Amino acid sequence: MLARAIERARSGKRKKIVWDIERLLVEDAARPIILHSSAGNCWQPQVKNFRPHDNSQYNNLRFEDVWLDK
Repeated sequence: MLARAIERARSGKRKKIVWDIERLLVEDAARPIILHSSAGNCWQPQVKNFRPHDNSQYNNLRFEDVWLDK
């Protein structure tokens, strides 16, 4: 549907297609991904037992098992 809307630049049909897309998203309670970014983790080799979180960079704030080997 989105491809069809893009093809119909500035027409009444495009507006109808876009409204149909919006209606489907609201009815399905869908959450389309608007932005996805990636980030990396770095740490010194002396940091031991640190395991990055699987699906988020910002949710791994537990350091009970992390220790420094110096």
